[in-house]
Amino acid sequence: MIDQKTMRFRPRILTRFLMRRFFSGVGLVMLVVCGIIMAVTFVERLPSNPTAVAAFIDAWRRLLEYVPLFLPLAVFMGTLLASYNLTKSSESIIVASAGLSPYQMSRPFLVGAALIGVIATTIINPYSVNLNSQDITPDHLVLIDDEIWLRESSENGYITMNAKNMHKSGDILLFDNATVYIQNPDFQLTKRVQAQTITLSDAGLSATSATSWDSNGVPTKSDWAIDTLLTPQTVLDRYLQPDQISFWDLPAFIKKMQEIGVPVRGHLVQFWTLLFLPLTMVAMATLGVAFSQTRQRRNYSFGVKFGMGILTCFAVYFLVNMFNALGSTGVVPPLLAIVAPSLIIIAAAGVFITSFDTI
Repeated sequence: MIDQKTMRFRPRILTRFLMRRFFSGVGLVMLVVCGIIMAVTFVERLPSNPTAVAAFIDAWRRLLEYVPLFLPLAVFMGTLLASYNLTKSSESIIVASAGLSPYQMSRPFLVGAALIGVIATTIINPYSVNLNSQDITPDHLVLIDDEIWLRESSENGYITMNAKNMHKSGDILLFDNATVYIQNPDFQLTKRVQAQTITLSDAGLSATSATSWDSNGVPTKSDWAIDTLLTPQTVLDRYLQPDQISFWDLPAFIKKMQEIGVPVRGHLVQFWTLLFLPLTMVAMATLGVAFSQTRQRRNYSFGVKFGMGILTCFAVYFLVNMFNALGSTGVVPPLLAIVAPSLIIIAAAGVFITSFDTI
């Protein structure tokens, strides 16, 4: 007779074995995809960087930005690859003979996928945002007509600045080809300032060799400075794209923006996306398990199922983007827009797995 203690610990051994196979499959897919993206990006960034090391660092930053895009697909492909290796080596037969159903065999994959989602949300996202915030460009900002517009209102009047480009240098922001319009409380233009570079620091706006026009249109050229309520941090907080804010900073940021009446639908969608990223990973792993179900020991049609799975992933990607767009425009609540696609995928794949188990 088999010892009851042995029976109790067998599922744990099999769970660790299946989870190792799952992480191996996902890791292999991530290694291949990241390697291709890194190589292409590195070659692309070489001409615009002074050294190969700088180009490599730039490519690494770009790679971290792409991780959220291909991570769900990598989890799906890794799940399919791990299941294929188990079937090819007949290890799935051994696991099934130990009394584990297809549902029980898939649980380590789902737990592993959830762990990947947690790590991506709590570690990779903050690290990527912190790394990319060191070199802010207009690509990270919400622009109007491909130009940067900043506006400040106070009891003394209004200050509006338009710039073609912007970059960060230490704790200050530098605006290229910038024009500042100063108005009184009655919206009358009192001064217009134009300079090749205007600097924004905690002390306010300043420029060297700036051309100023007074209310009568008389130009003068000299150094110029003005105190403002705008600071580099407030500009970044107000105008950064949702994906340029860390997951840990998003709740406080959303609350602050809501208090001053700034629309935060995009930021809410980003927050719920990151919060429920483990659920998304579980959905993709469930889909991978559903596509890997087979009773064939030989001639396992991995290529056909892999191709069908990729097509299905594109359909899922379209579904997710459609719900995200509905959530960002306010047609659907942001929370529902993020959770609904994952629940639909899990339900459909779960029904297939359960029906396969009971055939």
